[in-house]
Amino acid sequence: MLRIGLVGLGFMGRTHLENYVRLEAEGVAIKVVALCDIDPVKLEGNAVAGNIDTGDSAIDFNLYAKYTSVSEMIEKEQLDYVDLALPTYLHRDITIECLNKGLHVLCEKPMASNPQECEEMIAAAEANGKQLMIGQCLRFWPAYVFLKEAVQNGTYGKVTSGYFYRGGATPTWGPWLIDKEKSGGALLDMHVHDIDMVNWLFGKPESVSCLARNVVPGSGYDVVSTNYLYGDGKVINAQADWTLEGDYGFDMQYRVNFEKANIIFGASGLKVNPNDAAGFNPELSPEMGYYLELKYFIETLLAGEAVTTATPASTRETIEIAVAEIASADKQGAWVEVK
Repeated sequence: MLRIGLVGLGFMGRTHLENYVRLEAEGVAIKVVALCDIDPVKLEGNAVAGNIDTGDSAIDFNLYAKYTSVSEMIEKEQLDYVDLALPTYLHRDITIECLNKGLHVLCEKPMASNPQECEEMIAAAEANGKQLMIGQCLRFWPAYVFLKEAVQNGTYGKVTSGYFYRGGATPTWGPWLIDKEKSGGALLDMHVHDIDMVNWLFGKPESVSCLARNVVPGSGYDVVSTNYLYGDGKVINAQADWTLEGDYGFDMQYRVNFEKANIIFGASGLKVNPNDAAGFNPELSPEMGYYLELKYFIETLLAGEAVTTATPASTRETIEIAVAEIASADKQGAWVEVK
């Protein structure tokens, strides 16, 4: 039985809690025993809306011990792992604190603000012999897992080009999100999903060229378009925009072209278009990546195994790419080597 402490009850923390409740109901050997948030109001179950519908089940918050201090929670409770759904600027310090207390850690994306912070988190996990996983949920999202398998297996030959996108309104579920120093803006908070996909699918690019713009006062880069350079010449671009107000809603999509087919994902679902046959819609799991990533981490811990799908070394590489993109944007799109 894994005993879990959940830290942070904003949009993503509430989403995680709903999935833990579901997993417990399904008989998975876990128990959420404690909740922690600096805001006592959130500890009473007041939901925070996000940019995607992740469900809104009725949860009895009286079932859990409640804390406004992470240090107090991990000192008083008997826990096996903590789930950190916290603002980016807090990831390194609280992850390391929990690892040093002998706890496994699931930390929300992005891993940290820069590669050095990521390295310190990895070092703490290794020193304490504990598992650390970053919640890059697209690595578990069925449509993206399908794409990963097509790339990895060469199902339709080599990739010749690819385009990744996500967009929506400026986030309102936490003021820290539009504080450049705390969130890194859309580039590090939203666009990082597609940076991670580029890294997961194709590996680190040699260099990047990023055009980006600040629109929201005080935020980082809010509109982003990045080109990624690979030795084999494939053309890869990823874009993000969190200034799409009005009735736009939220959208995420990709288009990847192979030698023998193209694969398209968007609001209408996933479609494969072979060059020499009729297009088709593959059958996919209806589950969201949030549920599948938590299930994966739990099953990995229960089996006494090491994380392999979203290793901290790999997600550190994602931050290395992001930092290069910021440097390129600062130079109006100049090519910057990814270190």
